[in-house]
Amino acid sequence: MALFTCCFEPVEFPEFLDTFVQKCTDPSCCCGCCSALRPRYKRLVDNIFPVNSEDGLVKSNMEKLTFYSLSSPDKLDRIGEYLYQKASKDINRKRYKFVEIAMEAMDNLLQACHAQTTLNLFVESFLRMVQKLLEDSNPNLQILATNSFVKFANINEDTPSYHRRYDFFISKFSSMCHGNNDNIELRDSIRLAGIKGVQGVIRKTVSDDLVENIWEKQHMEKIVPSLLFNMQSGDLTPVEDATVVTPPVLAEEVLRELVGRASFGHIRSVLKPLLTHLDRHELWVPNTFAIHTFRIVMISIQPQYSYTVVETLMQHLDNNFKSSPKTRTSLAVVLSKIIAIAAGESVGPSALDIINNLLTHLRTSVSTTTEITPEESQYQEALINALGEFANHHPDYQKIEIMLFIMNTVPDLSKKSKGDQMLQNILLKSLLKVGTQYSTTSFEKAFPASFLQPLLKMARAPHDPTRIIVMQIFQSLLDRHQNEKVLSTVSIKPYAALSQETPSRSDIIFTHKYGANIMQALIDSMALSEKLDSLTSSYNTAALLIVEMACGETVQEFLLFILGIQQVATTSDDLSNIHKCCLHIIAIALLTLTARVTGINNLLEYAQKIIEDRKQEATYLLPPLLDSKKSNKSYNLNLPHLAIDKMALAECLQNAGMDFNRLQTGVPYALNQIDNPGHRHSWVESVSNHMTHRNSSADLTAYNADADSISSSPGVSKKALAPEYTVDAMKRYLAEPPESVKREQQEKQKQIVRAFRESDFEDLMKRTEPKHDVIQNRLNDLFNSLSIDNKTPQNAANQNEKPIYETNFPELFYY
Repeated sequence: MALFTCCFEPVEFPEFLDTFVQKCTDPSCCCGCCSALRPRYKRLVDNIFPVNSEDGLVKSNMEKLTFYSLSSPDKLDRIGEYLYQKASKDINRKRYKFVEIAMEAMDNLLQACHAQTTLNLFVESFLRMVQKLLEDSNPNLQILATNSFVKFANINEDTPSYHRRYDFFISKFSSMCHGNNDNIELRDSIRLAGIKGVQGVIRKTVSDDLVENIWEKQHMEKIVPSLLFNMQSGDLTPVEDATVVTPPVLAEEVLRELVGRASFGHIRSVLKPLLTHLDRHELWVPNTFAIHTFRIVMISIQPQYSYTVVETLMQHLDNNFKSSPKTRTSLAVVLSKIIAIAAGESVGPSALDIINNLLTHLRTSVSTTTEITPEESQYQEALINALGEFANHHPDYQKIEIMLFIMNTVPDLSKKSKGDQMLQNILLKSLLKVGTQYSTTSFEKAFPASFLQPLLKMARAPHDPTRIIVMQIFQSLLDRHQNEKVLSTVSIKPYAALSQETPSRSDIIFTHKYGANIMQALIDSMALSEKLDSLTSSYNTAALLIVEMACGETVQEFLLFILGIQQVATTSDDLSNIHKCCLHIIAIALLTLTARVTGINNLLEYAQKIIEDRKQEATYLLPPLLDSKKSNKSYNLNLPHLAIDKMALAECLQNAGMDFNRLQTGVPYALNQIDNPGHRHSWVESVSNHMTHRNSSADLTAYNADADSISSSPGVSKKALAPEYTVDAMKRYLAEPPESVKREQQEKQKQIVRAFRESDFEDLMKRTEPKHDVIQNRLNDLFNSLSIDNKTPQNAANQNEKPIYETNFPELFYY
């Protein structure tokens, strides 16, 4: 090692003259005059260092160095390189105080000269110096270097940088985030420095496309787990003192910033290492941290990209289909907690895509398990809750679309296997979840025909749980005044807390249009099972229907419905006595409710009279419903004087000054009656209903020729015209009593039924084929007469012309 060194370096001549008279300050210099040959920037750099390191940076000399740097920006790169060399020597000699002074000088120059165009050359020396400090094992130097890098990261550079790379800084800062020093304070300081460094790299690279692409897989797999590691080590409850910055708090802030800066193409780069970290560290069960993390992601992400998070989480759920039910349940719960945030931004196909994915997971859960365990049931409930949360944040018109979409995925009722029944129940539960989120204002909008028709078909399902869920769907959509719980028990006593409102005109029209179909489905549902829960659910639906729609214009339909329930109990031979008793109980309870809802006192008095008579002779025909499991008695049902009488109901309406013709002439609703013939549809509805509902196996005897057109003329019964349009036929028709006409119509109806049942197919074709020959003959005669008239001379035509009163009119104009 040389004992002496020389400060001489070749310099330009002007600088040599400027510095000739100054002495060398290096004590190891071989002579005292060679300092005159040293560059000025080196002397200025040397002068900022004190003789005693404890004294710190020499401020006055630092100002001179700064002024020189601003005056000669081309010397910045040399100044930075010289500072780096001096700091490297001091690090090797363990003179850390001088290293801190050099780093402070670097920071001051960086802040003062950041507007210079030549800053890039100085930055290279600066980053080399930061890297040199980070590579040292001294934690204080690492923290110092990190703070300097953060200051640099906050500077907005105007000139692009083509050759910078931050691989080392990403790796080093990520490793600092996992610091495990025994000293807790020093450990937290190192971790905070690492998190700040990661934040600085993010800020420096995200806004500059020419530097390192931080969204690459190898970088995200270091940054995201480092942030999550610090987040999971802290308490999730909010800190009271917001000024205290801890590693978990700062890591959460950096994660928010990272997710917020991510574009659509980069958000998956953040989510994949996040999911991998949760899998490797088994943070799904319990899922408190997972929910907290994904909420941060959903709140921080740009709103238009939130759907991507839900889609990625669903794909992860697909990949974990072989995982334990607890893990899948936790994943589904996390999905349910965040899916509501994404619901507001997903419309149209994306909304139905999410619904379809959730339904696919439900179908997969049912198809892959032979028995539904409690854990699997919790998983399915979590998926259904996620579906409900998603639908809840959509407008009502989209909820109807979602319900239609779910209804179309329900398996056909003809499939009676256990798996299909389970899937039916699961899908209907999801439909119910959406229905409970829907706030009904108009029944016409809540029950479109495309949705109501399959729902009524499901109401006739042979499986009891399926029917109960369908009834619950009806109840959630019918119950506009929160009466469902009040009407959950069959009773003849007044309901104290019943809320009621007069139905609107649109509701009345809906009742006339579809009320018959709903009530016929309810009758079929009641007749299918004698179980209490099934009957009670059907009663609840019927009671809500009456409370929401019953008024003076619709009361006759509901009375026919009640009579139909009683008729099933009276005429059906397939029902047990207990089942028949329950139907009688439901009929009298609904009659009492109808009388109270409509305010018809005569009707209520009649219902009370029946109730009093039953109390004396047959209490088993009054609420509560009879349980077949607890009662084995034989009940006498041959008590016609205790039944509800149709004519008595019509008389009650007549005494109340209301229309009663529909009730008097109409037929009570019957079992297995697809459409109500008493309702007057338009010809379009009639044709469409006939084409969609009627089939060749339908019972032709169910046809009823009694049309409701008499409703347009109150008090007048419309009579059918005779087939012969002659005066004698009309006189005979007017003279005959109505009974004979009815018998004649019944006989003709029987002949038609017999003909269609017993005749051959060829005969039926001949009977029903159109008579085109008659029309063709008429047209031929007409054309012949026109051709003859054209050939006849005008005078001959005048001679042969007949008087107008002798003109023969076709049969079409006969009266």
